[in-house]
Amino acid sequence: MAESSNALNGTVASVQDREIIVKRQFRAPRELVFSAWTDPQQVPHWWGPQGFTITISHMDVRPGGVWSYVMHGPDGVDYDNKIVYIEVVRPERLVYSHGDNEVEEQFRVTVTFEEMGSQTEITMRSLFKSAEELEKVVREYGAVEGAKQTMERLAERVAVMVGQ
Repeated sequence: MAESSNALNGTVASVQDREIIVKRQFRAPRELVFSAWTDPQQVPHWWGPQGFTITISHMDVRPGGVWSYVMHGPDGVDYDNKIVYIEVVRPERLVYSHGDNEVEEQFRVTVTFEEMGSQTEITMRSLFKSAEELEKVVREYGAVEGAKQTMERLAERVAVMVGQ
């Protein structure tokens, strides 16, 4: 297992077989962190790596619900994204299929929100169909570093939400 961490923000990311696993603790209650992840008013403030923005066209967080959005890269390239929720257990767990308008499921994501006293630990597991597909997104899109940057942006948003 290859592992890397970012001492500045406490995010730990690893690649294992067909999976990217990202963990981070947040100084906020679980319900607030879950809301930051699922509220269409909050998500645009933090979703994606540094320099990226998103435009949400639809976000329906329930089993069978769809979240459609466009991620705008700092280089001007737009990326269509489509998430279909498989499991939603508020405020504990999300399972969803992540794809786009061409490929229904590029990978499957499981996000858990674990209460740890006054903090919340998120574990995000992105499971790809093959190790080769995972290697491609890591190599071509910087998926591991992008996930760490996204968690850092989430931490910044959560801090605003709790008034830190």
